[in-house]
Amino acid sequence: MTTTLAGGRAARRQATRRIRPRRSPTVPLLLAVAAGAAGVLWLWWTNTPSLAGPGARILNAGRITGLLAGYLLALVVLQTARVPALERRVGSDRVARLHAASGRYTLCLVLAHVFLTMWGYALQAGGSLGDLVRRTTDSVNQLPDLGKAAVGTGLLLLVGLVSIGPVRRRMPYDTWYHVHLCTYAAVFLTFWHQIATGNDFAVAPAARCFWYGLYGAVTALVVWYRILTPIRLNLRHRLRVVAVVEEAPGIVSVLIGGQRLHRMGAQAGQFFRWRFLAPGLRFSSHPYSLSAAPRPEVLRITVKAIGDHSARLRELAPGTRVWAEGPYGALTAARRSRGKVLLVAGGVGITPLRALFETLPGAAGDITLLYRASSTRDLALWDELAVIAEERGARLMYAVNSPDGERPDISAASLRRKIPDIDRHDVFLCGPPGFARSVYEALREAGVPARRVHHESFEI
Repeated sequence: MTTTLAGGRAARRQATRRIRPRRSPTVPLLLAVAAGAAGVLWLWWTNTPSLAGPGARILNAGRITGLLAGYLLALVVLQTARVPALERRVGSDRVARLHAASGRYTLCLVLAHVFLTMWGYALQAGGSLGDLVRRTTDSVNQLPDLGKAAVGTGLLLLVGLVSIGPVRRRMPYDTWYHVHLCTYAAVFLTFWHQIATGNDFAVAPAARCFWYGLYGAVTALVVWYRILTPIRLNLRHRLRVVAVVEEAPGIVSVLIGGQRLHRMGAQAGQFFRWRFLAPGLRFSSHPYSLSAAPRPEVLRITVKAIGDHSARLRELAPGTRVWAEGPYGALTAARRSRGKVLLVAGGVGITPLRALFETLPGAAGDITLLYRASSTRDLALWDELAVIAEERGARLMYAVNSPDGERPDISAASLRRKIPDIDRHDVFLCGPPGFARSVYEALREAGVPARRVHHESFEI
């Protein structure tokens, strides 16, 4: 049995909208971040009369790393606040990668700050590098709020350790996610010693007000977008499971009903974080893309069983309450800049592209979908795709393994052969990381500019 959600007036209206590509704000945002870091360094410079002696130089290096660590720590939290301007314009995957990179830099700066500051204190007290442990212990016991900071630093180390690639891949997603929440506690615990013991804030009330404003604004964004906005969304729309339908072996669609769903602001290509309030699932929140254009009465996700959470979705009973956060993601029609579009899907990556295939603006012949799967049995939603292709005059192609298991050729040459003007297309790409990388390289070799290959990946 398969679901059928092709067509619909709302989808047809969206399919006729004029192309209005938007520029990514990534570069301006990075410049703003750099300007903030320069301001932090200026704050240190204006409050540092001299650097006489090795102890003073090392201690001031500790001050610099501490200020930069405090600044970056606020940005690390901001990147997890789910601010719509970042999620929908920059892209959730890019924000996630920036968050991961910022977290690594921040942890390195925190460790450098602790080491250099304690070393500087030891030298100023007439000791040496060998007195570092004793100096650290004395400082934690004597200086205000440094005990809290020590606990917060330990939590940051824990979060950093579980985020290391090999550790992260061996850890259940839910465990990693909940350990990651310790970052909020770490930020709270480390903040107060910055104000209490930081010379730059003690002598400069304006700097202290700015620091309070920075952390206060980030806290307000987290509370608004991570707590209050989801509460409002779920109280307003009251989501529940309508049905669970098997689409292909190991792949199910979950139909979710509710009130006034057309006012959720979701677009084809976006995703929500879903929490199903059923036994064994209520404490797990996972991101799944919409696999059909949003309807006023129903939303749909299509999920492949690749883990405990996704495998249990087939057991959901109609009427199960659903808690959603979103919509997130920038893989939408707003990315488009050309009249012709190629959609390339690998496996369950078909879910956001199926929604785009239905709704992307375009005349007959403008839209092409290439669907890669292991076999024809794994081509989930194929019947729907065929209906949409026929209604829209779009081109639908699939690439599956041969009977003897040989993989199909998706190379620059084969792409140019099937789509001679591919270099004049926008390309939307979604699939497993290895597949996405190989197709991206083939597209670039075929002449498609990088700026016109649109994809989102959630591998951190």
